Amino acid sequence: MRLRPLTWLVPALATAAAVTATALALPQGGERAPDGRAAAAADARPAGKARPDARNVVLAVHGGAGTALDRDKTTPEREKAYRDGLTEALRAGQKVLDKGGSSVDAVQAAVTKLEDDPLFNAGKGAVFTADAGHELDASIMRGSDLKAGAVAGVKNLRNPIEGARAVMDKSKHVLLAGEGADDFGARHGLRTVTQDYYWTQARWGALMAAKEAEKGREGGSGDKKATRSPAALADEQSKGTVGAVAVDKRRDLAAATSTGGLTNKLPGRVGDSPLIGAGTYAKNGTVAASATGAGEVFIRGGATATISNLMEFKGVGVAKAAYEVIVKRLPALGGDGGVIALAPDGQFDAPHSSPGMLHGYLTEDGEVVTKIFPDETPPNS
Repeated sequence: MRLRPLTWLVPALATAAAVTATALALPQGGERAPDGRAAAAADARPAGKARPDARNVVLAVHGGAGTALDRDKTTPEREKAYRDGLTEALRAGQKVLDKGGSSVDAVQAAVTKLEDDPLFNAGKGAVFTADAGHELDASIMRGSDLKAGAVAGVKNLRNPIEGARAVMDKSKHVLLAGEGADDFGARHGLRTVTQDYYWTQARWGALMAAKEAEKGREGGSGDKKATRSPAALADEQSKGTVGAVAVDKRRDLAAATSTGGLTNKLPGRVGDSPLIGAGTYAKNGTVAASATGAGEVFIRGGATATISNLMEFKGVGVAKAAYEVIVKRLPALGGDGGVIALAPDGQFDAPHSSPGMLHGYLTEDGEVVTKIFPDETPPNS
């Protein structure tokens, strides 16, 4: 099956006007204290400390690292949309775990929810490439046997994480790319879409802002204010990826990551999200980890596999290992970001060197915590 990307978007670049992002209203959800903060905000880890964010965690998700949401400038509707999106993903994974399902099924269910939410940069909410197309990446890994699957540069799979799972379960390969990955998914019954499915006004506005900023950097007449437009800010606030980590009743770990990439990226660019050991890693006995941030740096630093190796070969805990990689090592390579990292005993940490990282977690007793503002999840230093 061959589905070709639409071409009508490209010439529109020359004439499109400035647009603004529209706040999304999603179903009610999320556990919040009366002041609107995450339930565990009062226990937020001070910046610079390498200790677990939480214990007895069974599932965690992230919605990308980037510029922190400003509590004073974020509308109640937008706050609700972010919290609801994270909560719905956690509840989707919880349904799997509560029925005795596997951690692999749980992370796939959680990431699928995030891919279907246009607020996040994955699936429906994927950003635009430089030629106004969409190229999506995803990966999934099972900690019990180190089986993994990934897709890169897909243009027609509705849910790339389903493609990654199919590669893991139904092929002898780990990574398929481009048309081959799209065709493989279609042959195995996965839902396919045309490129206009991924289109959202907010992401189009972000591309326009990026094009204007690019003109300015090249000495043209670009709009210098474009980089601070609502669309551009929306892009910054949820850039990178979505991801999930889980531990099931058998203490098996799993991790999954999905992304639309970077706004205005070169066609064919692949970041860390579909690369096992960079954006995604799971190994029983050490950690399940999903990363978000400057993909090229996470690739060069082998981010998620290094966290596991520090735990296995140096005997350090999940928080210390994640802190070492995300806060100490990767910034020295020229990029920032974050990771959600879960140990088999339920210890969970979410260090990040970026100003913000949208994430949430579910505990064994069913409590949901979401963190979207800097005072709930301050950057580590």
